[in-house]
Amino acid sequence: MESKIEQPCPVCHYTSGLTMIAHTTEIPYFGEHTQLTMVCDACGWKHTDFIPAEGKKPGSWSLQIDSADHMSARIVRSGSCTVRLVELDLEASPGGASTGYVSNIEGVLSRFEEVIQNLLRGGGDGVVEKCTDLLSELGRVRTGDSSLELVLLDPLGHSQILHSDAISRELSEVEVSSLDLGPIVPVFDSSELA
Repeated sequence: MESKIEQPCPVCHYTSGLTMIAHTTEIPYFGEHTQLTMVCDACGWKHTDFIPAEGKKPGSWSLQIDSADHMSARIVRSGSCTVRLVELDLEASPGGASTGYVSNIEGVLSRFEEVIQNLLRGGGDGVVEKCTDLLSELGRVRTGDSSLELVLLDPLGHSQILHSDAISRELSEVEVSSLDLGPIVPVFDSSELA
């Protein structure tokens, strides 16, 4: 379903409204989710997120990646989710342009590798060495020659890891208060979705 919502763009403040696209689908093993995408026709700003049909509590999912078989484990990451690679002390927090996605462990590692490669191109001696070490370690994790823990921390509870080895738990109020919620998207009346 596509509709116009009467909210200004959060980036360029274009006042003629945003285009909202809502698509509900069954994601295997995750259940029914609505993919909500908002687009500004003026500046091209776009925000996508995944919202589960069932209400969720703030939650954490973790998986110790210790085999090449884990690379295919499915991930649903909402725009409010912080992703951590614990042993490498790497974290991707939701920023103003954070969007949700459905991927797998390999795809999540690729996203980290892309950022590290960008840093590598513009870095000095210390940065180059650190980036090279991180890329090497991520390569060993991909082949199952090394292990690390992937953690999803979602204050809205919309993110998940689909694998029998994954562990989920509810986040404490203290943990939730320390996490970024991601982009602030325009508020709209639920009657506009009908």
